[in-house]
Amino acid sequence: MLRLDDIFTPLALAGALTFVCAVPPGALAAPNAAPAAAKAAPTALFPALARYADSLPAGFDALPADRKKQLDKLALYIKSRRSAGEPARLVYICTHNSRRSHMGQLFASLAAAYYGIEGVETFSGGTEVTAFNPRAVAALSRAGFVITPSGSDNPRYRVAFSAGRPAVVAFSKVYDDPANPKRDFAAIMTCSHADKTCPMVAGASLRAPLHYEDPKVSDGTPEEAAVYDGRARQIATEAFYLFSRLRS
Repeated sequence: MLRLDDIFTPLALAGALTFVCAVPPGALAAPNAAPAAAKAAPTALFPALARYADSLPAGFDALPADRKKQLDKLALYIKSRRSAGEPARLVYICTHNSRRSHMGQLFASLAAAYYGIEGVETFSGGTEVTAFNPRAVAALSRAGFVITPSGSDNPRYRVAFSAGRPAVVAFSKVYDDPANPKRDFAAIMTCSHADKTCPMVAGASLRAPLHYEDPKVSDGTPEEAAVYDGRARQIATEAFYLFSRLRS
């Protein structure tokens, strides 16, 4: 299994391209802060979510250089899979599959639609099952997703960003749940705990650590909504930067 730091060493992947040394000039599209980039997407987003999405590229310049480097490496993996005619499957993983991993999956799906990037499939999972946290659900609703719950103990949420696309069914599950791919996927580790306690993700062809602070620390405080909204925007901005690099 590859790690992000391995992508730039000489090695071969079955069914994938070989990466060497550094991101070659022109290999990735330059990020564009102009909201007009949304015109490339065939998907009409819900109005509130479209406004939210249009605001995200303005945050690209503020991303730290080392974070951009990590995201660029992941973009090369996605590009190689698509160039080989294979789907790029991204599985976002955190311990409980309750907050950050769901945000990662849903904003990646949104970013792919916004930039018109085909051939990408997004998933999420954890090392244990809990529930999609209602505070994270609320933050995504405030961003503009249309979310409908069903069930009680571990609700299944239908999460939609467009009337023209099927809703994503989101619920807490382990990363190797039958709903998720079994091989040839990128395991995107969104929390340091899952990254440390799950040293091997079976079937992954790439392991990509993209850690985010857990908004859970704000639960029950006056800052709760602001912290969740801030974490959602951080994850969304990085997902949009990632997919902006894939435009041809």
